[in-house]
Amino acid sequence: YYLTTEVHPELSVDTSRGEQLRINVDVIFPRLPCAFLSVDAMDASGQTQLDLEHNLFKKRLDRNGNPIAATPLKEDSLGKPKQEMVKKDEIQACGSCYGAEQYDGQCCNTCDEVREAYRVKGWSFTSPENIEQCVSEGLGQSIEEVKGEGCHVYGFLLVNKVAGNFHFAPGQTFKNEFAHVHDASMYGDSFDLSHIINSISFGEEFPGAVNPLDGVRKEANLEGEGISTLYQYFVKVVPTVYENLSGTSIKTNQFSVTEHYRALPPVDHGKQGHAHTTPGVYFQYDLSPIMVRFSERRKSLSHFLTGVCAIVGGVFTVAGIVDSLVYHSLRTFQAKVELG
Repeated sequence: YYLTTEVHPELSVDTSRGEQLRINVDVIFPRLPCAFLSVDAMDASGQTQLDLEHNLFKKRLDRNGNPIAATPLKEDSLGKPKQEMVKKDEIQACGSCYGAEQYDGQCCNTCDEVREAYRVKGWSFTSPENIEQCVSEGLGQSIEEVKGEGCHVYGFLLVNKVAGNFHFAPGQTFKNEFAHVHDASMYGDSFDLSHIINSISFGEEFPGAVNPLDGVRKEANLEGEGISTLYQYFVKVVPTVYENLSGTSIKTNQFSVTEHYRALPPVDHGKQGHAHTTPGVYFQYDLSPIMVRFSERRKSLSHFLTGVCAIVGGVFTVAGIVDSLVYHSLRTFQAKVELG
């Protein structure tokens, strides 16, 4: 008992400024290919990170949930392996951008360059089968080949320590007139966003930490043709400091969460910029101004000695009471025997 470590919580105002928030993610999408999936983050300061690749890994999964590639990829986009096989004379030629040129003489020699030109122009990339570069790279065939696959996304994000959100959604992401757009037009109009959250945490792990989203499993109920889903998790992040007996501190976070689910009609690619019609899994987080500080402590030696003295004194007191009761009982019994 004396050697037992106690953890004492304290509350204070969080006065930290200019820090970054680390978000650890480990999520599986059993029926959404990695090639269709993008991860974006944005916050109240105006910073936007589109199609995150640094520190995040995507691992392709087959229909049974088994990894397809032994080595996870930081970027798993369609058409790129075949793109490298484009003939040298085709690369040297000036390919058409199909009306999406930003300046005279702009060339689009690959499917990705055409898609980028469309993205800058704010156009939906709906018909890759009509784009010569995409046909030569086999993009349409690649899309069909990966349908039915799943994706395992894991790693971490670094964001500003202000309110914001990060989300997993199908389609290529870009900004169009200050709107956040997911262009999934060439992938279809229905997406199964069933998912398994192995782990979501904010900051480092610490003893006794409980992450309420760990092990959450959501199965999309697609009741009609072309139906997609929108999952929203509203997270309240509480800054936390854990101090152990050695004096070292762990600056981390705890969080609570509420969730909302909504079925969406088929994606209208003509209105792709409307966020409320975009299917995906969204994590919207806000930070509490209150910080929790956990401190490990052990009882002092004086407290231990006081407790021992109290126990010894209690034992002697009880022993004296018992002895007195026995003594007086025997005296009374002996007196009655003498009187007959």
